[in-house]
Amino acid sequence: MDASVTPLRHGGLSLVQTTDFFYPLVDDPYMQGKIACANVLSDLYAMGVTDCDNMLMLLAVSNKMTEKERDVVIPMMMRGFKDLAEEAGSGVTGGQTVLNPWCIIGGVATSVCQPNEFITPDNALVGDVLVLTKPLGTQVAVNAYQWLDQPERWNRVKLVVTEDDVRKAYQRAMFSMARLNRTAARLMAKYNAHGATDVTGFGLLGHAKNLAKVQKNEVSFVIHNLPIIAKMAAISKACGNMFGLLQGLSAETSGGLLMALPREQAAAFCKDIEKQEGYQSWIIGIVEKGNRTARIIDKPRVIEVPAKDRDGELW
Repeated sequence: MDASVTPLRHGGLSLVQTTDFFYPLVDDPYMQGKIACANVLSDLYAMGVTDCDNMLMLLAVSNKMTEKERDVVIPMMMRGFKDLAEEAGSGVTGGQTVLNPWCIIGGVATSVCQPNEFITPDNALVGDVLVLTKPLGTQVAVNAYQWLDQPERWNRVKLVVTEDDVRKAYQRAMFSMARLNRTAARLMAKYNAHGATDVTGFGLLGHAKNLAKVQKNEVSFVIHNLPIIAKMAAISKACGNMFGLLQGLSAETSGGLLMALPREQAAAFCKDIEKQEGYQSWIIGIVEKGNRTARIIDKPRVIEVPAKDRDGELW
């Protein structure tokens, strides 16, 4: 499971808890703080838990920064984390800070729940469909953006994308990673989700396999569609597939929820979340009879996100 669930000795309540931390991957400290917070909370949301009672912040301040750099960067990171915690209806009441060579930010999220407030991830049924709530390709977008300053890397991809494409993809990735999965978690209960996980470091296929492995029923997951941030599939191919994006192996950060939903309710879920958030979700595969494995078909359909580029608009 994405979060630990501990039955409490106090009548019928459970403690749902998760922790996460990582190194900076965007160049805006405030956005990095938000991404870190979204990433921590995502594991609660994957369990269908929509309300976080408390957050702690884990912070490592780099002793390789000058004092001046530290005084600017660290408060901005902390503010990003705190602001997103508040957007999630929670707050940061403590934590731990250390000084060491690496800059690290993360935290702990805790919720006290009744049994009907979380959704265990193991009830997928044959005939369910798989829904994904954020596009893939964050790792490719962040790397491609760094390559703008590395001519030998940039030369490999400049035939398939423009600098403007890459900057836009980076912005899309950054704002996607900083977005909470809270609405998706809320709608999991409304549309009878049979289980979910969030897509992060193991990539889409890694997380789909983890979710398939824990199912009570003899089912397998088959993925047909890959919604990917526009132009990132082309970059991945141009790099000789070094990220494994089309194989579902590319690491994501603070990705969407991957959930099993009853077939007849999936389209309504996608419509509802888009109405509330203004962002698309996609039906990407099916649950069939099997031996608790997951696979992506040989030639999956790549869905460019967004399908059309509009001037001055990210999505």
